[in-house]
Formats: sequence, structure tokens, C-alpha cells
Amino acid sequence: MRTRGLLVAVVMALATACTAGVQNQPAGGARADTIVFGKTDAGTTYIRNYNVVGPATQKTPNAEMIYEPLARVDYSDGGTVKPWLAESLEFDEKGTRLTIKVRQGVTFSDGAPLTVDDVVFSLSLPLENPDFNLGGTTYTAVEKIDESTVAVTFGKPGFSEINQFASPSLPMVPKKIWEKQDLNTWTNPDPVGTGPFVLESFAAQQITLRARDDYWGGTFPMKHLKIIPTNQDAVKAQLLRGEVDWAIQSWPGAEQEYVAKDPGRHLYQLYATGGAYSMLYNTARPPFDDVHVRRALAMTIPRGDIVTTLNRPGTEAGPTGLVDLVYRDWIKPEYRGKVQQVDAEGARRELAEGGWTVTDGKLVKDGRAYAPTLSFNQDFGWAPYADIMINSWRSALGLQVKSAGAPGANLYESQQLGTFDLTIATTGGAGVSGVYSMLAGRAVKPVGKKAATNLGRWKDAKTDAVLAELMGTADTGELKQYAQEMQTIVVDQVPFSPIYNSYWFVAINAGRWTGWPTPEKFTYVPFPGLGPDTTMTLMNLKRAAP
Repeated sequence: MRTRGLLVAVVMALATACTAGVQNQPAGGARADTIVFGKTDAGTTYIRNYNVVGPATQKTPNAEMIYEPLARVDYSDGGTVKPWLAESLEFDEKGTRLTIKVRQGVTFSDGAPLTVDDVVFSLSLPLENPDFNLGGTTYTAVEKIDESTVAVTFGKPGFSEINQFASPSLPMVPKKIWEKQDLNTWTNPDPVGTGPFVLESFAAQQITLRARDDYWGGTFPMKHLKIIPTNQDAVKAQLLRGEVDWAIQSWPGAEQEYVAKDPGRHLYQLYATGGAYSMLYNTARPPFDDVHVRRALAMTIPRGDIVTTLNRPGTEAGPTGLVDLVYRDWIKPEYRGKVQQVDAEGARRELAEGGWTVTDGKLVKDGRAYAPTLSFNQDFGWAPYADIMINSWRSALGLQVKSAGAPGANLYESQQLGTFDLTIATTGGAGVSGVYSMLAGRAVKPVGKKAATNLGRWKDAKTDAVLAELMGTADTGELKQYAQEMQTIVVDQVPFSPIYNSYWFVAINAGRWTGWPTPEKFTYVPFPGLGPDTTMTLMNLKRAAP
């Protein structure tokens, strides 16, 4: 299997040079050469920590603009993986050896070239210390072949696992700097990467990045990218006033409250991720290790009420975790277009069949009582939807579930450590195998040890057997067969419960910068967490006419 690169050709010139590390902010910070991103999901203050592979939970946001991966996922092309810092990625016939040709002419922001030694060092970090395996890498060895080639070895066929090389958690870093540090504690305050921007100034409530004029991919129409902390409510007014150019913002009513006020400049866009917002069960602890409990809870999630409250009717997720919009041809016919409706009577039967009763609001079996807690990201304003689920469980089952909202960073740490009962997270990935790879038993960590994937600690022999077949073939017919076997497992065993289809919500005030992609016509998604896609977005913007 071979992927081909997509290198953006841009003819716009950048007038200001830059150097690596931190620079002084120009007096006045001319607004005309700056794009402002309002970040709604990283709290109100930032921590200066650009150690992108270290175990610390609190890190500086949008490091993807400084550090880059070897590949990117093209969501306009079915979630296929395409080269970025790599010129090519090619498997052997068995799928156990991946040959990576490193792109030539790439330099770090200090002027040093990206070398094969840097790539080998970067790819070896998650092998040397599991705490650095934030992207869930599964290869077993890395070796230098020559001055332009690296080989990566998999213990099993890894055709469907190439997406890990597009992870922002597997960036290419300069060996000469990183090898001298204790990566468990180092905060990398002055980052040097291959990416299109360097850190110019840092404050707890504003980060200013400066565009490089020696970036390998081209030049930019803006000199600065400013990142400011905000929240889901405040950013609406900031967008309307033009103080923010761009935000990732789920905005029920945006068509009336925002777009209609200035249709030519106020843009609100939805891009399907191919995954879903789902409820994860911590299957490493009772009662969530019991399929009857999982089924009962899944059968009493009022998905229709949730998407109505979201002002997104029709986006309820199907039971497989695959979104029809993206994967319709891969989904078993009996699951296509299917949305699980609330079935209180059936849910009560499930509990009874498993030997469970609900007494004083708690799940009870064999003399032990359990009072579940549902955790969610309060930065995303998820409390109303949690309340809908909790009220339904109380009404349908008599079960009292505690609501536990938390800031995004704290929630994710809890999910990684497995210190939750029920939690809300996005489930998805590049291709069908990317969606289901989170269920692999090899990724299970004990509660209290950070997991990169498989946050629900799902371990099942049948799942592992089917996943091994799914990951080990490049044949389309076989891929579809094993993908459908995985769907049956997800529907019957309920390792997680899809709630509604996941989208990237992008709000834009195009009064200062034009040329944004649209969901109807795009080859890259204007979502900063995707790294290379943001680079392509910014490169192709144009300054709006006065």
C-alpha cells in the first residue's frame, strides 16, 4: 500500500523573517497582519509546556503549529492517510514492514535540517517509554536504512494502523535538543519544530505565534497567529464584534444568531469526523463489566432529545459507532440508518436477566450496591445533555446517576487513568479500523496507569481476534467483512454507546481573511487540532479587501 503526498503550492509572499524560539512582540501588534483564534476548550489560562510527548496533562495548546507528524488524514478523501513530512509510506506485502521516505528540504525553525536520525529518534520515543506513547503506537521497532529512509516493523500486519503516523502525539522533534533532556519533567519552553510557526510571545492568556519565512511548504499571507482563551458563550460576542476571526464552537441557533446577521462574512461550518460522541463504560470495574448493565443504560439514552436540544435533529448516532454519512457502504444493512430508541421495558428486562435490581436509586446485585457517576467536559457545555441522560435513567430505571462535569484537561486525565464510571468522549479515527482500534486488548492499562487508547479498558478475545484480521489485511472485501463483524460485537456487547454524530464545528468571521474551505468543497478541514490541515487552511487564506 502506498500513499501519495499532497504539498500545497502557495505564491503569497511573507515580508517578515523569523528565528527559532521566543521573540519580542512588535509594539502595537499590527492587527492587519494577524489572525486571531479563540480557543474554547483549554480553560482560561495556559501553561507553557511544549513537551508534546511528555506525560504531563497540562500543555500549551496548538503545538501542532510548531511540531508536525509524518502524515495527515485526508477527511475529504474517506479518511485516507497521506504523507506530510514523509514523501511516501509503503508497506511490504505482509504488512509488517513500513518503509518511510523522509521529505527532503525540511528544516527546523533553528535552521537545522530534518534528518533520518531525527525521525528515528522521534519514532523511538514511545518504544523506549510507554508513558510517551500518547498516540497509541503499535509498531515494535524502528531502524535507519539510509540518509533518506526509515523502516518501521510491526509484530503483526499493520496495514490499517498507518493512521498513527498522522497523530499529533507522534511529532518529529530535533534529536540534538531532545536527547539531552529528561522528557518526564522538561517543559520545552522554547520549542523548535519543523512546523510553519515559531513561538514569538507567551502569556497565560495569549499566545502569539509568528509565521516562518523559511517553511518547507510555502509562505503565509499573515505574519502572526494569536491564540486567546475564551469559552463557548463569550466567543459568540467576540466573533460578532470581529475580535476573533475563528473558533471551534458548537453553536445551536448559529444560523439565526450569527450567520443571518452578515451572511457574506459570518460562516458556521460542520465537518463530519466519521465518529461519534459516545458514552464509554469503565469495563475494568463493576457493574460496567456486565453486558446487561451496559445494554440497559444504552437502551435508555434519549438520543433524539439530546440532538433536539443541540438544535441538530437527525444527527443521532447509529449503534455501530460508524457514521452513515461517511461509512454507509461499510455498515451492515440492518444497522444502516438505525437509531436506538428509548426502551425502558426492555432495559428493565436486561437488568433482571443479569440478576440486577435498582434499590434506593442504586444498582444492586449479590448484596453490593453501585451508585454510578457520569463525567463530561464542562468546557464544551455538556451539562444539559448529561442531565437529559440522567433524568432518563431515573425515569426509566429508577437509577440515580451523579453528574460530574470537569475541565477538559482534568477529564482527559481521568479517562486515561480509568478513574471514572461512565464518561463522554469522541470515538472515531481514520477509516473503519481507526474507529475500532480503540477496543484492542493490547492497549488496556490497569486502572491508575495512563492509557493512550481503549479508555474503557475493554478486553475481549473475540474483539481481539476480529481486530487482528481487520488490521492485517489490505484486501477491500476482507476489510469490509471484518468491519461488519466488529459492528456486530459493538451492537451486541456494547463496549461503548454512540450518542450523536461527531462534527468539527467551525465558526468564522471572514471580515479580515477570506478563502476559507467549505463543507461542500474542501480538501482540508479548518480545525487546528489536525495540524497539517490548519497549515493548508492558513496558507490559502487571502486578506479581505478594505
